[in-house]
Amino acid sequence: MKQRIITGLIGGAIFLFLVYLGNMWYSFLVLLLAVMGLFEFLRMAGLQPFSTAGVLAYALMVSIVWPALSFSAGTGVVIPNLVLPVTLLLLVYSVLRKNQFHIEHAALTLIGALYIGYGFTYMAAVRNLPDGLMLTMLVILGIWASDSGAYFIGKAVGRRKLWPAISPNKTVEGSFGGLLAAVAVVLGLNAAFGHLPFGQAVAIAVVAAVAGQLGDLVESAIKRHFGVKDSGSILPGHGGVLDRCDSWIMVFPVLYLLGIV
Repeated sequence: MKQRIITGLIGGAIFLFLVYLGNMWYSFLVLLLAVMGLFEFLRMAGLQPFSTAGVLAYALMVSIVWPALSFSAGTGVVIPNLVLPVTLLLLVYSVLRKNQFHIEHAALTLIGALYIGYGFTYMAAVRNLPDGLMLTMLVILGIWASDSGAYFIGKAVGRRKLWPAISPNKTVEGSFGGLLAAVAVVLGLNAAFGHLPFGQAVAIAVVAAVAGQLGDLVESAIKRHFGVKDSGSILPGHGGVLDRCDSWIMVFPVLYLLGIV
């Protein structure tokens, strides 16, 4: 627990500092996290991250994330949408490998690149908005508040299991406590430092809690399917990048799809 707290405090401080800096600093961070996250996903799925299929997955993921990065326009590099060509190449590759790389492998490669690519895309895109700093801070701190509230309230009064087949430690009481914590933190920070309309702030808090917990369950389901405890080990006490970013890469796209940001 001590190692987990220390890693969380140091990592959280560095992350928030880079969010504050924005521009190329935050964009490089998002791109790095996306690359590391896809590496973890491919490895969990039993796929070689640096194989032909792995390279195609990275190319597809980068093509999705690239336009949202603050420095992409300045480089003059335009990457076309690669969903169709990568899909076709993966299918051809499955033939060339004579089913050593088969259709399930192709599907996992695609879903990993899309899941991670779009999740980190909207993390970058929200920060580039006129109110991007405040919006990103509210979303991230709302997610962290939800995680903490769910943990501590669940430990204190949790009785009814939320989804035992996927994550046996989560409780209904903890989930509701996480929602209340997210609302309290987002509304408090917005009242003190922000200027978002009340309804938008409430919507951000609710999505941060609900979609954030759903993202965590999605990651738990993936890990349970592949029989691993953590997606990686780069963060002592926390696991891998996907273990820490699972909520983020669900919340930011949902906020975009609902038109909240």
